[in-house]
Amino acid sequence: MTRHSLRVRLWIGAAVSITVALLVAGVGLVTLFERHVERRIGDELRRELNQLAAAITITPAGTVNLIREPLDPRFEQPLSGLYWQIDSDGQPGLLRSRSLWDAMIALPTDLLEPGGVHTHELAGPAGQWLLVRERRIRMQASGHSRVLRLAVGQNRAELTAARNAFAADMRPYLGLIVLLLALATLVQIQTGLAPLESVRRGVGAIRSGQDRRLADDYPDEVMPLVTEVNALLDARAQAVERARAWTADLAHGLKTPLSALVADAQRLRQDGHPTLADDLEQLATTMRRRVDRELIRARVRSGAATHQARVEVVDTIGRLLRTLRRTPDGERLEWQIDAPPAAYAALMPDDLLELLGNLLENAAKWARARVRVWVRAGPHARQAGAWIEIRVTDDGPGVPTALMTRLGERGLRLDQAREGTGLGLAIVRDVVDAYAGTLTFRPASESGLTVSVHLPAAC
Repeated sequence: MTRHSLRVRLWIGAAVSITVALLVAGVGLVTLFERHVERRIGDELRRELNQLAAAITITPAGTVNLIREPLDPRFEQPLSGLYWQIDSDGQPGLLRSRSLWDAMIALPTDLLEPGGVHTHELAGPAGQWLLVRERRIRMQASGHSRVLRLAVGQNRAELTAARNAFAADMRPYLGLIVLLLALATLVQIQTGLAPLESVRRGVGAIRSGQDRRLADDYPDEVMPLVTEVNALLDARAQAVERARAWTADLAHGLKTPLSALVADAQRLRQDGHPTLADDLEQLATTMRRRVDRELIRARVRSGAATHQARVEVVDTIGRLLRTLRRTPDGERLEWQIDAPPAAYAALMPDDLLELLGNLLENAAKWARARVRVWVRAGPHARQAGAWIEIRVTDDGPGVPTALMTRLGERGLRLDQAREGTGLGLAIVRDVVDAYAGTLTFRPASESGLTVSVHLPAAC
C-alpha cells in the first residue's frame, strides 16, 4: 500500500481519531477524578472545621481555649500535611496544631460573613501547597466578644499522588481500549472497502470475458459508480458494433471493385496482354487478402471475444491440418502432433482458428521436411490462472537474431521472393494481445523457428 491508498488514508484517519479521543477521555477522566477527590477532601476539611468550632470556648478572662483538639493524629505530627489554625483580630496564629510546628498559614484578608466557609489554595510549611477551608465565627461569653477565623488545611500533594495513581491504573485499560478500537477499525475498513474489491473483481471478470456487466446488488454509495461503468460498457459495445458494421460495409464495398479488377484482368489476358493481366490479378488478390485480414483484425481488436469464450484447441488443430495436408506446402511435410486428448482455451472459435491457421501456414511455408505442434495445459510461469501453451516448431532456415524481436510486425516479410503479405504473424499477435496472452519467438534446437503462444484456459 502507498500513501495514495484509500485503506492507508482510512487507517491514518482512524489512528488520529482514536488518539484524540483517548487523550480527551484520559484527560477528562483524570480531571473528573481529581475534582472528585478534591471534593472529598473539602468535605473532610469542613467536618474538621466544624469540630474545631464546636471545641472553642472563651474563659472569664477573655482568652480562647479548646475543650478538645481534633482527634486526627496527623494534627500532632509535625509537617504531616494536615493542619488547623485559629486567628483572632490582630493575633494571627492565636492557636494552631502541633503539625504546623513553628509556621503559620497566612490567611488572605478577605471579608467573611459569620458562618460562611471560604476555599483557598495557600502556601504552607516546608514549601507545601495547601487546600484550605476557612470559617469566621463570633464568640461571646462572660461579657467578652471575640471574632475568630478558623482554618483547616491539607497538603495538596496527597491529591496529586492520588490523581497520578489513578492515571497509572487507567493506562492498561486505555491500552485495551486502543486494541479493541483498532480491531473495530480493521473490521470497519474491511467491511467498508469490500464493495470496492467486489467491483474490482467484477471488472476483472468483464475483462476476462466471464461477464458482460457489473451486478446490481452493490451498496447505495457504490451504485452510482456501478451504473456509470455499466453505461460505459454499453456505450463501448454499441461503438464496437457500429465500428464492426462500418468495417464490414467497407470490406463489402471493396469486394465489388476487386471482382471487377479480376474480370478486367481476364479480359486483358484474352486480348493478348498476359503479363499485364497477371500483374493486375495479383494486385487484386493481394488487396482482397488485405481486406480479409483487416476484417479479422477489426473483429479481434473490437473486443467481441468476451463472454464465456470457449473452444477446443486439439480438435481445431486437427481440422486445420486436414486442410493443410491438401495444399502443396502441407502435403510434402511430416506433421508431428504432441497434445493431450482435449484442451479448452478461453477464445472465440473463429479467433483461435485464425491464430492457429496463420501459425501453421507460416510453419508450412518455411519448413523443409517437418513441423511439430506441441500443446500443454497448466499454470503460466509469470501469470496467475490456468493457461494453454501451444508451440509450433519448423525445421526451416530460421530467423536472423537481429530480426527475432521484429517478428509479428505488420507487413514484415523476410523473403520478398515468396508469396505473402507479411500479415500472418501480425494477426497472431493481435489475437494473442486481445486475450491477454503471450507470444514469443526463439530459434529451434537444431534449425528453424519455434513460436510459443500462451492463451487463457477455459473453465
